[in-house]
Amino acid sequence: MKNLKNTNFTLIIAGSLLLLLGALILASTSTVFSMEKFGNQNYLLKHQLLFGLLPGLILGLAGFLIPLPIIKKFSFLAFLFIILCLCLLFVSTTELKLFNASSWINFGIFSFQPSEFLKLVLILYLGVWLTKQDSKKSLIPFLIVMAIVSLLLILQPDIGTLVIVAVIGLAVFFATNTPLWQNFLIWLSGLAALGILIKVAPYRMNRWRVFINPDFDPMGIGYQLKQSLISIGSGGIFGLGFGGSRQRFNFLPATIGDAIFSIFAEEAGFFGAIILLSIIFVFVWQGFKIAKASKDKFSQVVAVGICFWIGFQSLVNICSMTGIFPLTGVPLPFISYGGSHLTSELAGLGILLNISRQT
Repeated sequence: MKNLKNTNFTLIIAGSLLLLLGALILASTSTVFSMEKFGNQNYLLKHQLLFGLLPGLILGLAGFLIPLPIIKKFSFLAFLFIILCLCLLFVSTTELKLFNASSWINFGIFSFQPSEFLKLVLILYLGVWLTKQDSKKSLIPFLIVMAIVSLLLILQPDIGTLVIVAVIGLAVFFATNTPLWQNFLIWLSGLAALGILIKVAPYRMNRWRVFINPDFDPMGIGYQLKQSLISIGSGGIFGLGFGGSRQRFNFLPATIGDAIFSIFAEEAGFFGAIILLSIIFVFVWQGFKIAKASKDKFSQVVAVGICFWIGFQSLVNICSMTGIFPLTGVPLPFISYGGSHLTSELAGLGILLNISRQT
């Protein structure tokens, strides 16, 4: 295949290792919940492989093989489709039971979360649009696009995803050489808006109180963070071994999702956690190397957006489980249970590898 020799194989290895670690920890973590909920201890693992890994590999291969000009051409249609899906989340009638006013669209045999695909299509859409615009005149249109996206996420509500999407958008905006004063203004406005969102919702304010004081209400709103820290601390240096976690027995909430890093640290220990963090670092580092070597501005901006997405979301997830950030509720890329985020991340990996073979 043309330019196949230029493909970044270090990135492939890093992505494969993350997938392998994700499958291993999910196989251990999900057994209790799977048995209680479905009567089969391997149900969630099989579901993740069938509805997350398989479609993700297909989309990832497509992202790798489809020429970048074609991806650019259809990025706007993909963005409109995801916006439409986000709008359809609020449709609820007795005749139409396909949609629920939540984060998921249910098609019966499968469901998907539009906000997870929004992260990738927003990077592609902004990459096409901002690289064609005069950087000095793109502020107002950019703010309009981000306002529409933010409103749809706030109404779900999904503030954790909103933070990730907003930071991704700002990273892409900055990567297109827009004036620094515009970036500074957007950051200040975004932080002020986030402060208002936290203030007006009691449950978000409670998360902030737990962040300031981890011992605040340990059996109530501070329970998840307390149990997460216990789980991580129990792992010690070398961990309790595969399947040795005690917190997975319904002590720690969301063990297969947001809190899966805590279970991983409990079973793999400090050394295992360092290895996982190192693989994520290599993934992001290779992504920035690809961006630096890219031939055109679109490829450079998209590569920056994708590796910044994976890196920042990983940072937010792990830091929230260790008390460094407030609890947010976003999955750990390639590791947490969830077909939608895994599929979109593999599609992003495929596009990143596509860019690398063009360098």
